Amino acid sequence: MEINCAELLILFIVLYLLNEVVKLNSRVKGLKYTLDKIYKQADVPNNALDNELKQLLNEGKDVKGVKRARETLGLSLIEAKQYVDALKMEGS
Repeated sequence: MEINCAELLILFIVLYLLNEVVKLNSRVKGLKYTLDKIYKQADVPNNALDNELKQLLNEGKDVKGVKRARETLGLSLIEAKQYVDALKMEGS
C-alpha cells in the first residue's frame, strides 16, 4: 500500500485546517468571556437584543427578527437565521 504525495498533501491540509478551526473556536470562547466581563462592568444587559428578538418571535415576525439580528450583530443570513432559531428553541 503506497501513499503518494497528493494524498499526503491532502492529509496535511486537512489536519492544518482542523487545527485552525480548533484555535478559532478557542479564540471565540475567549472573546465571549471578555465581552461578558465588559457587559458586567458597564452594567449593560447583554440580552437586550435577545429580548427584542424574542418579542418579535412571539409576535410571529420571524423575518424581521432575522433582519434585526443581521443588522445588529453583522451576521450573514444563515448565521442570523440560526441565531433566531436558537432563541426560538430556547423559548419553547
